[in-house]
Order: sequence, then structure tokens, then C-alpha cells
Amino acid sequence: MTDEFTTEVYYDDDADATHITDKTVAVLGYGSQGHAHALNLHESGVDVVVGLREDSSSWDDAEEAGLRVATPDDAAAEGDIVSILVPDTVQPAVFEAIEDELEPGDTLQFAHGFNIHYNQIEPPEDVDVTMIAPKTPGHILRRNYVENSGTPALLAVYQDTTGDAKAQALAYAKALGCTRAGVVETTFREETETDLFGEQAVLCGGIAELIKQGYETLVDAGYSQEMAYFECLNEMKLIVDLMYEGGIGAMYHSVSDTAEYGGMTRGPRIVDEHARENMEQVLEEVQDGTFARQWIVENQAGRPQYHQLYEAEKNHEIEEVGARLRSLFAWSEEDEKDEKAEMKA
Repeated sequence: MTDEFTTEVYYDDDADATHITDKTVAVLGYGSQGHAHALNLHESGVDVVVGLREDSSSWDDAEEAGLRVATPDDAAAEGDIVSILVPDTVQPAVFEAIEDELEPGDTLQFAHGFNIHYNQIEPPEDVDVTMIAPKTPGHILRRNYVENSGTPALLAVYQDTTGDAKAQALAYAKALGCTRAGVVETTFREETETDLFGEQAVLCGGIAELIKQGYETLVDAGYSQEMAYFECLNEMKLIVDLMYEGGIGAMYHSVSDTAEYGGMTRGPRIVDEHARENMEQVLEEVQDGTFARQWIVENQAGRPQYHQLYEAEKNHEIEEVGARLRSLFAWSEEDEKDEKAEMKA
């Protein structure tokens, strides 16, 4: 292992805003990422038009925020940069609706590489295709911008027909506030595959299953639901915050010697070589397109397995116990208000 990273990281001084200030950006979608991109770009002096269906419930919200709104095809026709920020499953249909509005030299901009990498969207050869992927939910991207702080992001260029794709993507990232923190250069393939693997094996799938199985182990052994919830779920945030701030080493430095020794000796027995083998299989399914094909077919069929699994997760005992416990604490109501305010911002 070398002491130096092989990837490039870009900051404010590396981005030239003039590559975007004379452009019109069409932001298609006004959800978590869409609203943050549109507002941050707009407040950075970029000409923005939001593309929404005429019956969209977000149309009035966008206009009330001071943004111009048009249908997706009209917005795309006006845009020099068309940023597709609707959900992955909707993007192919949206692209099909706006494809004829793209002109040579325009840019297709994404925040995730799924549809390009798995060939669900095949862009014209005469447009640039770029990605700026902020590594945070949209409401945090927006909050950080308002507070004059930064959000790390990934940058990738899939297709550069103008010779200006990377410079323009950096300017886009700067207008979002991302170069304040740092923008890491990658590829569509690397972003897509690492993102899917991380979500499935660790961030969403792995941690959630570890928490539930730990909770069930304690409850089945006769311990109270409350104690099992606090030990296996509530304290997770405290540990993750320590790791976020200073890495795994900082976490171990901050906990007790007993917790440190117990974690280092027992952790590898829980997440052992069998877990590693399963992770490698999950990664292989991401790399060879098995997961992508399964998810595409699942959506085409109306999401039967998705809905079944979602209901099972929602009805797990830990959810009811957690909701009941969180309602008992003084911070619960205030945090809920703050979260709702951020989501609406």
C-alpha cells in the first residue's frame, strides 16, 4: 500500500465557474437531489429551469422557491446542461421523452451512474455525458450550501465530445458547493459498482441485518426489548459518529478498554470469512449485472418482492419498540421538527 492516493481531488481553485455561468441548466426532477441542485445552482448565479410534469405536486414548490419551471421536454430544449435527477427507475422513460430535444454539444448530467453503466440509457454520440454525485442526501447538500460549508462529491466523465466536459462538470460541482469540501475523480463504472456494493453489503443491508439479528439474539435470550434496542440500534449512531470523525481507530480510542478488547476479539467471529465470501458474491452480482437485471425486472413486474420485503421490514418488532422509546425522550420531538424542516428546505 502506498502513502499517496491515486485519484485526483479538486477544490474551489481548480474549478472555473465561467464554464457554466453562460449556460442554462435544466434540472429534471425536484426531489431530494433535484431541489438541492436547482437551488444551489440558482443561488450561485446559474440560469436554472426545473423540468416537471404538469401535474407534479412539486411545481408550485419550485416556483415559490423562485425557480422557473417547465415540462421536462421544454426544459431540456432550453438547457445546455440537462441534469437528470429523477429516481433511477424513472430515468430511462424521462430520457426517452427528452432525447429529441438534445442538441450537439449539450451535456447530459447525472448524480449516479446506474443507467449509463448498465446501458438503460444510451446517449447520443454528439453530447457530453458527465456525473457529479454529492455523497450525501439532498437536504444535507442544501443545508451545507446555505451554511457556506461543503459536501464531498464524485466526478466522472463518460463521454467528452466537446473537450470541455470535465471543466464544465467541475464548474457544476463548484456551483453546488461541493468543491468547498473536495471532489474526487472516478468513473461511471467505479461509482456505480462501489455505490451499489456499499449500500447492499454494509450501509443499508449489512448494518440493518446486523442490528436486527443482535436485537433478536438479546430478546430471545430473555433480555428486555428496551435494552436490546438501546444496545444494538440506539448506540450505533454514537459509534458511527466517532468513526466518521476520526476513523475506526478513533472510535476504539474513545470507547472503554473493555469495549475495545471485546470488539477486536469478538467482531471477527461475527463477521468472519463466510461473511467475506458472501460480500464477494454480492460484489460479483453487481459487477456482472445480475443485481441490475433483477431490479429492472422487479420494477417491470410492479415490484412484488420489493413490496413484500418492505412490509416485513416496516413490521419488524424493532421498529415498533424504537418508535415507542423515541417518543419518550425529550430530544425526540425537537429532532423530528428539525428533520421535517430540513426535508422541506
